[in-house]
Amino acid sequence: MSEKKYVVLAEEFSHDPHYGKTLRGVMRYRRDSVVAILDSKRAGETDDGVPIVGSVDDALRFDPNTALVGVVTQGGHFPGDWQELLKSCVAEGLDLENGLHVRLHDIPGLAELAAKHKVELRDLREPPADVSTVTGENLEVEATIVLTVGSDCAIGKMTATCELDLEARKRGLRSVFVPTGQTGIAIAGWGISVDAVVSDFLAGAAERLVVEGGKRGDLLWVEGQGAILHPVYSGVTVGLMHGSAPHLYVLCHEVGRTVVEGDPTASPAQAAARTGRSDRPEHVRRLGARSRVSDRRSRGGDRAARRRPRPVRGGKTPRFGAQTGALICRRERHAVDLCGSCVPRHGSGADRCGSRHDLRRRR
Repeated sequence: MSEKKYVVLAEEFSHDPHYGKTLRGVMRYRRDSVVAILDSKRAGETDDGVPIVGSVDDALRFDPNTALVGVVTQGGHFPGDWQELLKSCVAEGLDLENGLHVRLHDIPGLAELAAKHKVELRDLREPPADVSTVTGENLEVEATIVLTVGSDCAIGKMTATCELDLEARKRGLRSVFVPTGQTGIAIAGWGISVDAVVSDFLAGAAERLVVEGGKRGDLLWVEGQGAILHPVYSGVTVGLMHGSAPHLYVLCHEVGRTVVEGDPTASPAQAAARTGRSDRPEHVRRLGARSRVSDRRSRGGDRAARRRPRPVRGGKTPRFGAQTGALICRRERHAVDLCGSCVPRHGSGADRCGSRHDLRRRR
């Protein structure tokens, strides 16, 4: 297979940090594969040394072999006259890669044109046909699994994941970036876009990813999606948490953000940080927090590898709940160090009246 040489299609969005998300991700983490960017509004400019062109014909001067859709849109539909732009790419013999929810094969006439010019149409969001429910293999993965989670969507989870992976590799660790979205797949060349998987099978897709990642390395950085407290996108987050069965979490938060984007409520960062649901109750830890305005992005990568917590064995049914290792009050049957009203009374093993309580560690 020949090496990918991308012309990234970003018509009208190459300047936009949100809608140009895929372009920016590939430019940051797969820069050497990009030979041109297409955006007629900025033709003649450059981006990190990459020429910006106004048409497919202009891009051909830089010898690309693949056109990558470099934008994301609300609802996943192609904006404006993009269907004609895609057909122009195919007519010039370029393979197409697309990360939007709309499939390339659903565009009238495009599949026939691709067959005529012998080019490949690849939908990055197309899940494997045989994905199913969780089998328990995720608990048998020997590697240490780290999942990034966020206090909101579009908060920097993929960036944090990529940066931690890069830092771990610099330190000589057998580190693997596990992609779960279209931009991550374009960067790494493998993965499953979990937001396109039928909800019943989402955790199974995440499990498949960590099983595959475990064959590639000893430290897996799983790209997070959505946010567990977001009223629109929490489902994909929960599926990733259960399916990847992480040993460690990295919480991503943007300093200064006070409300969930699109939902006028208080910032969920504190509550998200306290959410400790895990399929590995004996070993789950919070590795740290990553802030968009902090330069302390890569701390903890080698620390995760040194800990090397072992996965739960024996085929037992996973037990869900708060962070384990928490003190449990036998009388009130709840985690005293995770319940704000209980800590003052039982935190030292005695309530304010001096009564002793039988405290034990959660198993």
